[in-house]
Amino acid sequence: MKRILTTAAALAAAASGANAGALDRSGQSIASIFELGNYAELSFGSISPSVEGTSAAGLGSRPSGDMAGDYLQLGLAMKMDLNDNLALGLIYDQPFGANVDYPAGTGYYAQGTVAELNTHALTVLAKYRLPSNISLIGGLRYQTFAAEANIPFVAGYSVIGDRDGAVGYVVGVAYEKPEIALRVALTYNSSVKHSLDTSEVSVIPGPDSVTDIETPQSVNLEFQSGIAKDTLIFGSIRWVDWSEFVIDPARYPPPQALVSYSGDYTTYTLGLGRRFNENWSGAVSIGYEKGLGGFSSNLGPSDGQRSIGVSAIYTVDNIKITGGIRYVDIGNAQPTLDQTNPSASFTDNSGIAVGLKIGYTF
Repeated sequence: MKRILTTAAALAAAASGANAGALDRSGQSIASIFELGNYAELSFGSISPSVEGTSAAGLGSRPSGDMAGDYLQLGLAMKMDLNDNLALGLIYDQPFGANVDYPAGTGYYAQGTVAELNTHALTVLAKYRLPSNISLIGGLRYQTFAAEANIPFVAGYSVIGDRDGAVGYVVGVAYEKPEIALRVALTYNSSVKHSLDTSEVSVIPGPDSVTDIETPQSVNLEFQSGIAKDTLIFGSIRWVDWSEFVIDPARYPPPQALVSYSGDYTTYTLGLGRRFNENWSGAVSIGYEKGLGGFSSNLGPSDGQRSIGVSAIYTVDNIKITGGIRYVDIGNAQPTLDQTNPSASFTDNSGIAVGLKIGYTF
């Protein structure tokens, strides 16, 4: 029973990542370090957002078409107990990303604009259990970052930022009481500083340059607790320092940065898990992220979200298979071209995320 219930909080993560705040994708969870015994997992997600808008009347009231490309998420994790108190973990994820593809031929002012941003991260963690059920967590994260964009409506501007690798860190603390499936974990993820060799096509003359980019620091609070026989409540709060994130290549023409955000996003998740029998468990969860208001970027015309997800886990011997689906109501947004007037309105958008995770205890 404990083995099934203590993993129920991870069910919601099987279908996460559909248009979380700004460029957030994986959520940077370290839940695998709390698995019982030696453990390995492979997770796969398919996310299909639909984001469409209409340009302002002064720009022809033209439809944008669906500008948010589908994408896949891959995750790997391994955890090993070195002794009764010390465990080591290894986590691969894709923490941040973007896929922008405005269809051509719509007459929308940003038609033909494409942009892609990719990150990959490998995190090495250690968890040391102290007396009184308290654990200390720490580790290093190696992250790569690459991005490119072609933005015809900004004087034919295009940019390629070559892949760069850099190191950050993770620290945290947790309290566990296994007999009631209680766990509270607080984790801090440091910012990671990248310097990308950058090539640009721009109306502003100049040589190739280096663009400094710092992926944001974040804090995760994850919790779960048994509340009745075979029943678990779980949730999380994730804060990400997006107000400090900027992509501003040297020869980008407008006075504002290519990508920036006016504030920080905080994402809340709350769910209920239930064990039905020795093999099957299920969960339902809801999520909320308040929008920042104001204008949004043309490369990311969404602001906040609400979501609902259902998940199930099948356990047999030392294998568990988790599947889930999540529906996301993507918040309305207004991009701008002059930082004064809205250039378009994006409303009634949504996304579907489907996830599968296979875990093996050895």
